[in-house]
Amino acid sequence: MTEATPGARPRAALAMSADAAAAVLDAESLAALGEICDLVPPPVLDDLTTPRARAVLAEVDLLVTGWGCPPLDEAVLAAAPRLRAVVHTAGSVRGHVTDACWERGIEVSSAAAANALPVAEYTLAMILLSGKEVLERAHAYRAARARADWLRTPRTVGNYRRTVGILSASLIGRRVIELLRPHDVDVLLYDPYVTDADALGVERVELAELFARCDTVSVHTPLLPTTRGLVTQELIGAMRPGAVLINTARGAVVDQEALTEAALAGRIRAVLDVTEPEVLPADHPLWECENALITPHLAGSQGNEWRRLAELAVAETARWASGAGFLHPVRRERLAFLA
Repeated sequence: MTEATPGARPRAALAMSADAAAAVLDAESLAALGEICDLVPPPVLDDLTTPRARAVLAEVDLLVTGWGCPPLDEAVLAAAPRLRAVVHTAGSVRGHVTDACWERGIEVSSAAAANALPVAEYTLAMILLSGKEVLERAHAYRAARARADWLRTPRTVGNYRRTVGILSASLIGRRVIELLRPHDVDVLLYDPYVTDADALGVERVELAELFARCDTVSVHTPLLPTTRGLVTQELIGAMRPGAVLINTARGAVVDQEALTEAALAGRIRAVLDVTEPEVLPADHPLWECENALITPHLAGSQGNEWRRLAELAVAETARWASGAGFLHPVRRERLAFLA
């Protein structure tokens, strides 16, 4: 049996950095967790090798984890004989859920679905803003201090019947597709594992076709050994003049040297919430490139959006404690396709 026994109050502890706990889990969230389980009081566990941590681990049934959680390796699990579940208050569990957890049969839940929404919202905003060339036209307006003749606006400006390409039907990619539905855009998708393109309301195409046909390409593939450098110089070179590449996934998915060259030449535009490395060197040419907008990895949950992560974690803890199981489980066999 992996779920908690119905009617029993599981004992739980927080395992993450102190900063992550303070950011994500406010007093109301902690109180809600306390209604469900016997929650070990602070400080949170940010080092699982200390005598206090080992004493806490010996008694816990569930760990609520977050950014900065140390790896739950064999030594940690040996000190936690009762541990049966992990509820993660962020997206990827790769940094702390180890093979030893899966071999133990520990149930894992993640707030990846909650974290996908703000990334998708950011992406939608950037698709629409770049379609109207807002950044470029705002710069021109500031420089001229006069309004251009709007009746001479190029027909390349605007979002009507624009072709948007989605690279990977991940949680975020699928949410972007959903948010695009009310808009008059044509959506193409590249994802070799997708079999429900018609149900998604998109046209499934090959990778080269995605880059050649789209006005905007948005990258949502996780960084895996098979996706590192997936967006090659050849693909970038095949993009339409003035096309936009949006990357909210990981910088290393894209050949950044080729992207930099194309943006500096004015051939394409780029919206980058992630780069390789992160942060770029101070003298990197993309900082001064007028065709590139670089944001500091802000698309994911921040500020009041952390509350959504906490609420999902509380709900998942409640389900598990009641014996209902997780609504957002992470499956070992799906790890190869997850960030």
